[in-house]
Amino acid sequence: MIKKKKSKPKVKKSKAKKPKAKKEVKPKVKKEVKIGEVTHFYPHVNAAVIKLKAPLSQGDKVHIKGHTTDLTEKITSMQINNKPIKKGKKGDEIGLLVKEKVRGGDIAYKEK
Repeated sequence: MIKKKKSKPKVKKSKAKKPKAKKEVKPKVKKEVKIGEVTHFYPHVNAAVIKLKAPLSQGDKVHIKGHTTDLTEKITSMQINNKPIKKGKKGDEIGLLVKEKVRGGDIAYKEK
């Protein structure tokens, strides 16, 4: 007689679960459009003069960035020749009320 080999009962091997890869969360990047350049700053009234290269309206958010400047604020007051205005167009030199010191040559961006 031929002896049959006894087979061992099959045991299921549990596979080690691999940790799921986390999705990369990209930080939200604010879109900014260059609107002009600071030409002058009046410290006694905290006003910046900006030569506009794009239109700008009162209520827009402006980011002024320079070598030592990094300022973001909402436009509350805008003037041309000491007269209040609601909108400035390309080519205008406008005065903006700012909360911090800015310098000539700083770049002004409009946040979208």
